[in-house]
Amino acid sequence: MADQPLLAESALGWSIFTCILLVILAFCWVYIRKFQSRQESEVVSTITAICALAIALITSALLPVDIFLVSFMKYPNGTYKEWAANNETRGQIEDTVLYGYYTLYSIILFCVFLWIPFVYFYYEERDDDNVNRCSQVKNALKYTVGFAIVCVALLLIGAFVPLDPPPGQNSTQWEKVQYLFEELGSSHGLPALSFSIGSLTLIGMLAVITYTAYGMSVLPLNLIKGTRSVVYERLENTEDIDEVEHQIEKLKSKCKDGRPLSSRDRNNLQELEGKLQVLQRRGRHLEVAERNCCTKVGSALRPFKILLGIFFILVALLFTVALFISNLDKALHSAGISSGFIIFGTNLTNPLNELLLALQPVFPLDYILITVITMYFVITSMAGIRNMGIWFFWIRLYKIRPKKTRPQALLFLCMILLLIVLHTSYMIYSLAPQYVMYGSQKYLVQMPSAGSTSGNATLATTRTCDADAPEDQCTVTRSYLFLHKFWFFSTIYYFGNWAFIGAFLIGLAVSCCRGKKSVIEGEVEADDSDLSDDEYVH
Repeated sequence: MADQPLLAESALGWSIFTCILLVILAFCWVYIRKFQSRQESEVVSTITAICALAIALITSALLPVDIFLVSFMKYPNGTYKEWAANNETRGQIEDTVLYGYYTLYSIILFCVFLWIPFVYFYYEERDDDNVNRCSQVKNALKYTVGFAIVCVALLLIGAFVPLDPPPGQNSTQWEKVQYLFEELGSSHGLPALSFSIGSLTLIGMLAVITYTAYGMSVLPLNLIKGTRSVVYERLENTEDIDEVEHQIEKLKSKCKDGRPLSSRDRNNLQELEGKLQVLQRRGRHLEVAERNCCTKVGSALRPFKILLGIFFILVALLFTVALFISNLDKALHSAGISSGFIIFGTNLTNPLNELLLALQPVFPLDYILITVITMYFVITSMAGIRNMGIWFFWIRLYKIRPKKTRPQALLFLCMILLLIVLHTSYMIYSLAPQYVMYGSQKYLVQMPSAGSTSGNATLATTRTCDADAPEDQCTVTRSYLFLHKFWFFSTIYYFGNWAFIGAFLIGLAVSCCRGKKSVIEGEVEADDSDLSDDEYVH
């Protein structure tokens, strides 16, 4: 009979996870198809991009299931439920979640170090018309081997970095080697995988600081400001065309008597003719936008966009305040850098942590909130990438534009988003540490009864699970173990959170100073070909 509640609780958690999985797949398909170039679309790159983004989001969706299962092992009064009273049963449930993390994180490593690099270099080689398909595959494999070597190196470093104190100086070399292998075998590969994922999360942290922090400011303010009037833009564009044509005619008039133009005039004429082509294409796009029903619907929905923008900026400010309080709590109450600024529980009131703890008993409200937080990070990250483009230091590699993004840029985009979503797991822990560690678990504490004349009388009271709780009374989530296997990663994440707050405030100031964007923002660029208009103008 005890197995029936266990099956019911597990089935509820995993059924919700399955529904979220279907929603994630649908979202990824729509998201990729929105930005994919219709002229250069490729089936393999499209499938790769959709799968990579879906895997990252599914990994984040596993976090609430992890928290739900450890929380539902107990009643609100702090006692274990009948089906969870056995340590072996609890271990089986925890192992199920652990194997889920193993599987998804292994797939992420495969995508980042093998699958995505191979597809990317395959299409890079395809740009060369003189290369056949066999040469494409061979060259792509050659470049992918470098990524595979890095992956193997990270796994080996993570597997052999000792987490416990090593043997003393008097130990023999064989004992030291034996100790390393025992460390590897006793952990079942958890440190190796944690180190590899932690290394990728560091890259994701840089992407979050660069793109997500800026996107969290630019997206709400763009919704609030709106776009410029399409009628005014067409009038302004027409005036610019007349002015450029007048300048071109003025330059051409210099050679009417047969005299050749100077090199300076020829360069100016070439620049003006290129500018005229861009303005003419811009005029065609503005004409289509003025007739487009979506533009008219967007104008009708202007009040809703303003409300949505206000909501997004309030959410961004809530995240920033929660992150600041969490970091301040770590600075004041942790053991410092040597411990990775890890704290058990919360000493300062964190609004987001309190909200999640309040929603957690009413499953799936916390699941929905965590999913919304994850999707919010993805949407704001995409807004940041779209506004900034994909950069490698000071070199701009690709632009991300609707219906005009190349296959290689889509692969870059999805890898960045995959790394960003990896880091959101730690971001959510920073925003709500108590929730991510223990969920809503409580435990019983025997306290002396104040009103009893007998000295042996005790009174059982409940407390929220924290580091002071007995080991057999509170179960730590598997996600927390992955996030804090290596203290130095936690230290870097801590300083990264401060950098994120600073980048958000700078991005907010920059976004406030900028004016309204064009109604055809990103559709027309100077380096576009005339054929690219076919995607918009028919």
